Amino acid sequence: MTSLAPALPAIPTQGPLSRLLRSPSALAGSLLLLLVLAMAASAGWLFPGDPLDMVAEPFLRPGADPAYLLGTDMLGRDLLAGIFHGARVSLLIAAVSTLLALLLGVSGGLLAGYYGGWLDAALMRVTEFFQTIPSFLFALAIVAVVQPTLWTIALAIGVTAWPGLARLVRAEALRLRHGEMVRASVALGASDARILLRDILPNAATPILVSASLMVATAILTESSLAFLGLGDPNAASWGNMVGAGREVLRTDWYITTIPGLAIVITVLALNLLGDGLADVLDPRDHK
Repeated sequence: MTSLAPALPAIPTQGPLSRLLRSPSALAGSLLLLLVLAMAASAGWLFPGDPLDMVAEPFLRPGADPAYLLGTDMLGRDLLAGIFHGARVSLLIAAVSTLLALLLGVSGGLLAGYYGGWLDAALMRVTEFFQTIPSFLFALAIVAVVQPTLWTIALAIGVTAWPGLARLVRAEALRLRHGEMVRASVALGASDARILLRDILPNAATPILVSASLMVATAILTESSLAFLGLGDPNAASWGNMVGAGREVLRTDWYITTIPGLAIVITVLALNLLGDGLADVLDPRDHK
């Protein structure tokens, strides 16, 4: 006998977290990133001294002294301590610069896409101006003019990293501002701020999250490049400073540059894998 009971709607069996754990890219990227975060968090506990202190004889090869597993550089500084403390400094610069870029890019894109008109035209002209200058050269010029410190480097990277994100958020705001959700909020008398923060921004979160993970990776590479050119903070043990300091002895003592270089590669790889995984997991077209 055929049942006359109404069919129940299908219940999704996988949430975003479950899909994230099933994504090989996201899982591998998350594990690698957790390792780097653990290094940054434990740096002060495992290596309580100043990583820039000269603690042993110079040019100790990795494994030559059990007290300094990764060896020492040309000044006798512990490379392993530098790697752990460098994780903290490099991630700090990347996080601050990314937060600044998110603030500028998201706010500019939302305002331009939602209001349109002269405000959209003005904001897009500013965005195009920043895009006409190569971001690395712009950051290099800013750091060269002011004294290179952790905060000025983060500021320079953040100020030059937002235009692409602004265009992305603007496109999402243009798509959503005429949608049913926004029209319903307008009919109910919601303020512009509420519509922007409650209706448009959450629905544009997916591309913002993916872009943020890639911006963190780009910030780490940019800081390393600036430090390689001698524009890093001389009072901080960042991975970029370690690579820059070892370039003069690269042919004879390759490990001084290679070890922090591998730390940069692993971290950037982790962030790119995480970004790819987030793009796949959060794409609604793949999970209808």
